[in-house]
Amino acid sequence: MGTKYIINVPVAGIWTNPDSVREIDRQAISNPVFLEEWLDEMTYDNRLALCDQNLLQTQALIGEEVEVIHEIDGWSEIILLGQPTKKHPRGYPGWIPSIQLTEVKDWNLDDKVAVVTSKQTVIYSEDETEMMKLSYQTVLPILEDKQDEIVVQLPAGIGVMKANDVEILSSLANRQMGMGQQIINSGEKFLGLPYLWGGTSSYGYDCSGFTFSMCKANGYEIPRDADDQSTQGVQVNLEDIEPGDLLFFAYEEGKGTLHHVGLYYGEGKLLHSPNTGRSIEIIDLAGTIYEKELCGACRYWTGTEE
Repeated sequence: MGTKYIINVPVAGIWTNPDSVREIDRQAISNPVFLEEWLDEMTYDNRLALCDQNLLQTQALIGEEVEVIHEIDGWSEIILLGQPTKKHPRGYPGWIPSIQLTEVKDWNLDDKVAVVTSKQTVIYSEDETEMMKLSYQTVLPILEDKQDEIVVQLPAGIGVMKANDVEILSSLANRQMGMGQQIINSGEKFLGLPYLWGGTSSYGYDCSGFTFSMCKANGYEIPRDADDQSTQGVQVNLEDIEPGDLLFFAYEEGKGTLHHVGLYYGEGKLLHSPNTGRSIEIIDLAGTIYEKELCGACRYWTGTEE
């Protein structure tokens, strides 16, 4: 097995370039990283600037693999391999502080793995010291299954997690594919979570990060961004939509540029992460701007009930 570069903090931001980082972002680019403090310190305007000034591209979870293009002044230009996009054929491009990466020789997610299924979980050292808090859908290789506890491999060392916070898989390839209602069930866990531009973690999702992550939680690798998501799934007529389908919204009452995506909840409702200053919610489409801007739907789920 060859060497590879992986993320070595719980959640890493993938920035547009090194100059995108502001003073207020210092706690998000460190190692260890202090995500809760970063989020608490940011004002509405600070959060909005992540989008309006095109500062943050996406996020990556600990253990996810990147391809390093080159490094300069403590920053690495990378391709995040697990997030499909038209921006690059191999994954999502951007920049990350080099201290949030590590090079490993024996990182294998093709064998037995633990997938975090709680919104967040604490990982401990073997002497029961709290090490870090991991996001939903973090995937780590299993070293030992102790029934109540799972010993996992970390980018540097080992850690212990509570078994009831994870799903154990013989490999990611053997994950059972969820149906549309399972995608909805996954998304309901995050009702009330504040929107975060670029977010693909349980510290905050943007609209397409939310749909991307809930599909990922049910075994489907879909594109990271809304416009790509709208073209890659199976197109569904709006009169035939079912829970778990992706709904797309465009300016100019659906005729302009696509700008938003959410999950069809059923009964005329939308489950989505709306925008900066708001939180993940379920709303009735009728009588809203979303009803006017609804421009299409697609389906990624193909699972069958057992």
